[in-house]
This record gives sequence, structure tokens and C-alpha cells, in this order.
Amino acid sequence: MNAERIFFNEVATRDGFQIEPLFIPTDTKVALLDALSDCGYAKIEVTSFVSPKAIPMLRDAEEVMGRIRRVPGVEYTVLVPNMRGAERALESRADELNLVMSVSETHNLANLRMPREKSFAALADVVRLVNGRTPVNVSLSCSFGCPMEGDVPLEEVLRWGERFAALGVRGLTLCDTTGMAQPAQVTRMVELAQQRFPALQLTLHFHNTRGMGLANVLASVQGGIRRFDGSLGGLGGCPYAPGASGNISSEDALHMLDAMGYDTGMDIDKLLAVARQMPGIVGHEVPGQVAKAGRITELHAPPAEVSALLQAGALELAPSPAQGRGLV
Repeated sequence: MNAERIFFNEVATRDGFQIEPLFIPTDTKVALLDALSDCGYAKIEVTSFVSPKAIPMLRDAEEVMGRIRRVPGVEYTVLVPNMRGAERALESRADELNLVMSVSETHNLANLRMPREKSFAALADVVRLVNGRTPVNVSLSCSFGCPMEGDVPLEEVLRWGERFAALGVRGLTLCDTTGMAQPAQVTRMVELAQQRFPALQLTLHFHNTRGMGLANVLASVQGGIRRFDGSLGGLGGCPYAPGASGNISSEDALHMLDAMGYDTGMDIDKLLAVARQMPGIVGHEVPGQVAKAGRITELHAPPAEVSALLQAGALELAPSPAQGRGLV
């Protein structure tokens, strides 16, 4: 067992659900969140206190926060877009406020309808409003590239991180919002980020848009990162990333880390049982793989004819590989 502990944050009920077209009932959300609370997560991003007109899916934010069963040791975090959202979040007793802006000017204009400097000023006001009463995390979107601008210079990402660190935030999440990161880039980013922000909780948030999500998680872990976001079933995705398949699947990433011997603090079997409910909750198949295939430790009985040969001790009678089905 690797000594290092990995801390995982579940974002399915916020990041995953917010782009689903059909409203998921409040009772269903509460039941799912209660089930997730028993799986061993460090944090669960429950919802977003955004305008109900902007994201109708999350119009029940107060009710959900008021009804969930809060398990000791789990932080229940919420996304906050502005001052009004922060006030609502504080009233709902959120354990952490997650603020979001993009390090790409074009993406910030497309996603938040304002330039970066205006976003920063508004979020700085939120930090001052909170005034240390509740921990604040800042998520920097497009930290690994913008689908409209292309590469975002690493120093530009770190510059925005430094501005928020100076405000006294607790954590910083570097987000691969549109799945443009690749492992070599991630290795360099996490090396410099840890040097620059030794006192902050550093979290990595990857999407699997181009199939490199788990490779980027592995590069981050090997580079010293111990906190990650993930979405059950791989739900989610950015509307400004055509063909996006969503966030990394929480259960796939956790299964990989668990198989490698890392201490995730998670009950993987319980997590997979919850993950298998996701297609029924959202009404369609989801990208996650391990919930479908099972853990690598779950073995299957051999075909009846092979069992008979094994029991009879007649393996010499079995067809040679050349005579078999030729499966590789």
C-alpha cells in the first residue's frame, strides 16, 4: 500500500447534473447525495447557488442543502458565482464556497459574460464578504488550454492563482475544463504550482474529452498532487468544448488508484453500487467503465467445457491456441 492518501471530491450533482436536459427530482438528488456521503469522499460539491433562470436543474439548491444527511468528515461544498450566491450559500451552511473564473479571456467572456478583471473583482468581493467564516476555494477554468484561444501560458495561470492566494483563499483548483491537457504538460504544471502555492490545498480537475483523463490523473499523482475532482459515471462537460464526454469518471479514477495501492479512503464496492444507479437517474448511458466491467479483482467462472477439462485433469486434450477462437 502506498503511504500517500488521496482525497477525492465528487462533483456529479453540480458539474455533472447542470448540463442534463431533464430535471432530476429533488428527492432523487438527496438520496444520491446521502449514498455518496457513505462512500468515503473528502468533499462533495452538492449544488450551485446560481440563478435558477440560468441553470434550472439546480433551482432546488436551498432545499437540497437543507435535506441532505451530513456525515462527519465530509465537506459539503457549493459553487458560488457572485455575492447573492455567496449569501445564499452561507445561509445554507455550506462547508466551503467554490468560486470560478477562467484564465482565458475568450472563455471567460463566453462562459461568464464578462472580462477576467471584472470576474476577479466580483469574486474578491465574495472573499471579503465571507471574511474567513467559511473556507473558499477558487477553480481556474481552462488552466490547460482554451478551445478558442489555444494554449494558455503556464505563467498566466500561476499569475491568477497568486492573485487569489493573496486574498487568503484556502484552496486552488486547476481545471482542464475542455479536456485539452496532456501528461507532460500536467507534470510541469503541478511541479510549478506546488512550488508557488505550498500553503494552499491544490486540486486537479480533469475532463476526459480526448481520452487522457486518467493518464493526467496518474501524472498528477506521480508529481505529488493528492486532491482530485471527479464526476460519478463521467457525467458533465463544457458547452464550449464540442464533443466533450464529461469529467473523468470518479469510480474509474478511484479504481485505478486503489488498484495501484494508494489509500483513497473510499469504499470502492459501495461506490460502484451507487455508480450503477446513474444511467437510471439521468435516463441515458454514462461514460464510466468500471461500473460496467467490474473491478479487476472480480473474476468470472470459466466456460463449462473448460471446467470439465480442469476437473478431469485432461488439459492435454484441450485445443491448442491455433485451434481456438484466436482471441487476443
